[in-house]
Amino acid sequence: MKNNQFISIKVLTFAALLSLSVVGCSNAQDNSAAVVTSTQAVATQAASSTASSGTTSTGDATEGAATTGTTGTTTAADTSALFSDRDLEQTADLTAATRMNLVSNQDVTLSEEGVYVLSGDVENVTVVVDAAEEAKVQIVLDGVSITNDDAPAIYVKAADKVFVTSTDSDNDMEVTGTYVADGETNLDAVIFSRADLTLNGTGSLDIISAQGNGISSKDDLKITGGVYTIKSSADALEANDAILINDGTVTIETGKDALHSENEEDTTLGNIYIEGGTLNITAADDAITANNLVQIDGGTINIETAVEGIEGNNIIINDGQITVYATDDGINATPKVSDNASIEVNGGTIKVTMGSGDTDAFDSNGNLYINGGTIDVEATSAFDADGTAELNGGTVTVNGEQITEITESRGGGGGGGFRGGAGGGRGTGQ
Repeated sequence: MKNNQFISIKVLTFAALLSLSVVGCSNAQDNSAAVVTSTQAVATQAASSTASSGTTSTGDATEGAATTGTTGTTTAADTSALFSDRDLEQTADLTAATRMNLVSNQDVTLSEEGVYVLSGDVENVTVVVDAAEEAKVQIVLDGVSITNDDAPAIYVKAADKVFVTSTDSDNDMEVTGTYVADGETNLDAVIFSRADLTLNGTGSLDIISAQGNGISSKDDLKITGGVYTIKSSADALEANDAILINDGTVTIETGKDALHSENEEDTTLGNIYIEGGTLNITAADDAITANNLVQIDGGTINIETAVEGIEGNNIIINDGQITVYATDDGINATPKVSDNASIEVNGGTIKVTMGSGDTDAFDSNGNLYINGGTIDVEATSAFDADGTAELNGGTVTVNGEQITEITESRGGGGGGGFRGGAGGGRGTGQ
């Protein structure tokens, strides 16, 4: 992002400060925008002698970190700033819109800020956005069908932000072959953006990528409305900085990861935030994976099959309806950008079913806190943690029997997570 006003959203967990750095957009058409561009994990383990209430306070991140009790309870500030008014508007203002009927074998370049309404059933057409650094461009899909051999259907070369908005219409885009690079830019998706990208609208968009990603953004990728079906050989949704989902229905069938956020240059980036919508995922590899933080505050997530269901350096689940079937780990925190990996569940309804073998439903290469929610596990090994593992609240059922204390299993396959006893206890490994 190329903006100046910074807002911080503080997420406190395990006596660590996880802050969502937010950038305010200055354009008048998007004057309330604040977009997540980083999530920072400050490495501090929870001290065993801290207070047991687990209550944290929120406020301006410049005031410093509040203390966290041993329950690891997380309280986040208002996250409405993550989505601008324009992100959440499902219809575009067409007052001054430019209408364009696409023609086969003729690329279109949008070089000025504005709203463009596209229609047409065409082949080998790329809609290129090559606008000023501060420009906001809105592409309105009004019955668009694009089939390309080797180039994206939409390619955002330059802009501040691009909206892809569907009218109450059916739209589809497909790339059938191998992508051809644009100079030093390795194009690899049906919709490829080097700027912030928001998908919304009231219609549908089907995407097929035979030899690449479905939708890729080198900045932020947001979905706030619409119905999407994505089939891809590589990642379905991919972003360097953050994937943020507020609403919409997304059905994914992928040969790699369904949602993948990773930034090789900045370890505070590579985040996934979900607060609404419906995700239906069939993945050959990971369903939801972020190098830094995965935070789920709502929505319906149905992971029909994956190797890893949900994976990140730190995972926070505050709400949502989540169903996972995985063949390695259901929910896995692993050191990617920090040694302080963690899983924290504060709410929601979670059903995790594991395949046979050396598998874990909840696997943290750090700390694991269950503070609330309704959790149902079907697995040989329910819980595995290298650090502290606590069941402080919620209702947890393992293989049909409710448990009140976590007993860990090392390395999977050992019947972990199944022991009765007094609530609020902890099990720690060796």
